[in-house]
Amino acid sequence: MESTLEIRKRIHEYIDDADERILRIFNAIIDAEEEEDSELEATDYPVVPDYVYDRIEEERKKYLNGELKTSSWEEAKERLMKKL
Repeated sequence: MESTLEIRKRIHEYIDDADERILRIFNAIIDAEEEEDSELEATDYPVVPDYVYDRIEEERKKYLNGELKTSSWEEAKERLMKKL
């Protein structure tokens, strides 16, 4: 089993290279967690619905199979700078 530190490192590396759709998925998870946290008592723990994990796995498989168009941070930054 991976340690929490290893999991954090892996997620950070993955996010650094993730495309916009993946980032939006992670953002939705964060929003859902924050919303649930504000509604829960201190002793309760939020539960991430299975469909969130299923969607992440689908997107991950597409990414690994090369089915998703991705960009490096530099490429994304360059595209955004051109729009300014």
